[in-house]
Amino acid sequence: MPVARDSILAVLDRIPLPDGGTLVSRDLIRALSVEAGRVRFVIEAPSAEAARALEPARLEAERALRALPGVSDVQAVMTAHGPAAPAPSLKIGQHPSPQAAGPQRIAGIDRIIAIGSGKGGVGKSTVSSNLAVALARQGRRVGLLDADIYGPSQARMMGVNRRPASPDGKTILPPQAHGVTMMSLGLMLKEDEAVIWRGPMLMGALQQLLGQVAWGELDVLIVDLPPGTGDVQLTLCQRTQLTGAIVVSTPQDVALLDARKALDMFRKLKTPVLGLIENMSTYVCPNCGHEAHIFGHGGVADEARRLEVPFLGELPLDLSVRLAGDEGRPVAAGDGPIAEAYAALARRLVEGGMA
Repeated sequence: MPVARDSILAVLDRIPLPDGGTLVSRDLIRALSVEAGRVRFVIEAPSAEAARALEPARLEAERALRALPGVSDVQAVMTAHGPAAPAPSLKIGQHPSPQAAGPQRIAGIDRIIAIGSGKGGVGKSTVSSNLAVALARQGRRVGLLDADIYGPSQARMMGVNRRPASPDGKTILPPQAHGVTMMSLGLMLKEDEAVIWRGPMLMGALQQLLGQVAWGELDVLIVDLPPGTGDVQLTLCQRTQLTGAIVVSTPQDVALLDARKALDMFRKLKTPVLGLIENMSTYVCPNCGHEAHIFGHGGVADEARRLEVPFLGELPLDLSVRLAGDEGRPVAAGDGPIAEAYAALARRLVEGGMA
């Protein structure tokens, strides 16, 4: 029986890389061909130094594919190029340029969903990346914008570390990972470099990330907002036509206090609230199977009923979520009960016409 291309990619997606992610999640596979059991592909490294570090992964990929039924021969070739860099004139972080009054559409993007929270530490960015991947697995064309300007984390969580290219100093070509087109200010900065900007610089950066990135044709763009109710939220809601916002909270009272403020902000800015998500809702001990509610349980669902907004579901607290994010492979890209929780959330948004 001929080996399928998807089977080849599934094997390559299990080959870990020294600095996180896999050959597939890091978008390193090029020119993959499968013919009469012969598999040929190129591993495109960002630099000669990276190519040397990836040599063990190349050998492991060949070994793993030769063990796949239906494969008679495997040849993986390593290639390297200089790191993609924006043209010298490209600068992120400038004062916003004037635009027509009122929220504007972004060409090629059908729906834009903002993911917000009243406070930090509730897992908003984790929910954003995993929801984006889960929607992509539902067949949607998905983009992910990391608008958490001061604390960008999506590049690490999505396993992307290549600086985006800019052929003309204006247009930014975003990378792809796990079927998602993504962009983060973190890709434009050194890993430990702080962003020290006032409000106008934040507004200008967000405008650039929305308008200068070549997003292509998308069914939905997920925007991971910073926590709170500040300049980025105001700029996004006032200048961009949003499908709506989703608010993430943990169940305990102190988180719900701030979640209510985020909900009030979206309502005052006339942004539809698509629903609430209760994150870190349940913890199941991997040793004994005991179910615990470390942060309480059901508080977000109760709040949704009180405010008469949709409750979109509960997401568990699990070690695999943290490990997957640190490794650059969102847990929603795999299988199991945690991935299914995100898949169920994605299905609800798709079936409800929200994504």
